[in-house]
Amino acid sequence: MSNNPWWKGGIIYQIYPRSYMDSNGDGIGDLPGITSKLDYIASLGVDAIWLSPFFKSPMKDFGYDVSDYCDVDPMFGTLDDFKALVARAHELGLKVMIDQVLSHTSDQHPWFTESRSNRTNPKADWYVWADPKPDGTPPNNWLSIFGGSSWQWDTQRQQYYLHNFLTSQPDLNFHNPEVFQANLDNMRFWLDLGVDGFRLDTVNLYYHSAGLENNPPHPEGMPYINSVDASNPYVRQTHQYDLSQPENLNFLKAMRDLLNEYDDRGMVGEIGVDHTDPLQRMAEYTAGGDKLHMAYTFDLLSSEHSADYFRQVITTFKANAGDAWPCWAASNHDVKRSATRWGEQEDPNQFPLVSMAMLMSLRGSVCLYQGEELGLPEADVPFEALQDPYGIEFWPEYKGRDGCRTPMVWDNSEQAGFSHAKPWLPVDPRHLPLSVETQEQQNDSLLQKMRQFIQWRQQQPALIQGDIELIEETGEAFVFTRQSEEQSLLVAINMTSKELTVPYSGAINSVLTEHGFSGRYENGAMVLPPYQALFAEV
Repeated sequence: MSNNPWWKGGIIYQIYPRSYMDSNGDGIGDLPGITSKLDYIASLGVDAIWLSPFFKSPMKDFGYDVSDYCDVDPMFGTLDDFKALVARAHELGLKVMIDQVLSHTSDQHPWFTESRSNRTNPKADWYVWADPKPDGTPPNNWLSIFGGSSWQWDTQRQQYYLHNFLTSQPDLNFHNPEVFQANLDNMRFWLDLGVDGFRLDTVNLYYHSAGLENNPPHPEGMPYINSVDASNPYVRQTHQYDLSQPENLNFLKAMRDLLNEYDDRGMVGEIGVDHTDPLQRMAEYTAGGDKLHMAYTFDLLSSEHSADYFRQVITTFKANAGDAWPCWAASNHDVKRSATRWGEQEDPNQFPLVSMAMLMSLRGSVCLYQGEELGLPEADVPFEALQDPYGIEFWPEYKGRDGCRTPMVWDNSEQAGFSHAKPWLPVDPRHLPLSVETQEQQNDSLLQKMRQFIQWRQQQPALIQGDIELIEETGEAFVFTRQSEEQSLLVAINMTSKELTVPYSGAINSVLTEHGFSGRYENGAMVLPPYQALFAEV
């Protein structure tokens, strides 16, 4: 195991900085606040943290609209605060990954200010500009994920510019080699400051088709993109020309070459809104050892969570993956929390643990989202408190992303120990009994059990780096083996509310303990009580 890169099979704890810990009493989380909680994160047994954007930004999309790639927004602190965070994390044995939002900038970025000023300036071609059709309408039918056309008219240039998200998030033109290089230079800045890797936002949206062809309609009867709500017209197109272009691979290779100049760094890319099978795209983007180290898709970020569905996901991945390495996530800052999305009808005390155990037993690396270790359900944020422009636009059919972004609950005081001020999003009262302070004081709390499982998992070579083989015909139980040179494990997961008995004719050497689950093997069968798992060496 010692020769394994830290990211391969690692557990990455995602932090949404606005909502983790407020150190200066303005109601918004910040970098010193995160640094103050690194000991807690290290106590979980995870390998790394991933910080969602903290760069300078007008915050129209809460940091995913960057106006300076190489500085910290004063809301979150300073570059010195970031350096202190990295130093403390490294003292605790934690790696630090940061978001990179490269496909677009804020419209307040100096690059865009210059680009929009006229058609002849040095950065005139740094963004995607196009003339209107003769009747003044946009150049094609491409749609924004946040609603409406993805083209916005600019009166200065008398042209449209492309934006896949908000109109204030213009898309960069990666066909321009200067843009290509500028983004690599941004990444080098942070590598030189000691970051251990990057999470790449919308990694399949860097390039567009230079021909600006119309996208075809989505085929009737085919399932919609699972990362976009069905109420959004974006799902009605096959996004053949505005994302996942073949030129993307060249930039991924250039990023990999950059990281190879540094010791022991890693990249994980987010692959969303893809018109093909996202698992195939994941394989394409990570196979061969010359592009991303790992990628994650939205396949486990949907509401589907049956054993049949998990088997289908793994089968599809294995069929297409080759030597690709996945990174699995069940929650993040963009989707409804897994405790609600998967577990709304399940036992709230037991379901979150077994679902996370399932996730952390798959072949691949894992992203654990802040609060998943506490079993936090999706928060209820009333419309008048909404901050997310996506949710405001599509309310009430889609309530946006604020429900998973509410403050971390450190204690059961009114503001959950997150801040002395009114937080930027309200604390859901249902979260308070699940606070870190409360669960730390209970030996059998979900937090204590999650910590126990993570620390046990980190000692199992097969779960870190082993291959995976499904065992079919196991009904509602999700059963597979993980095999490395040092260890071969049988894993059986029951995410249902009923006891399952699954015949198993293979040889079992020993049923493992110390992970906190009570599954057992008797009379030639695996016996799985509700929300329980079995781990056995075979």
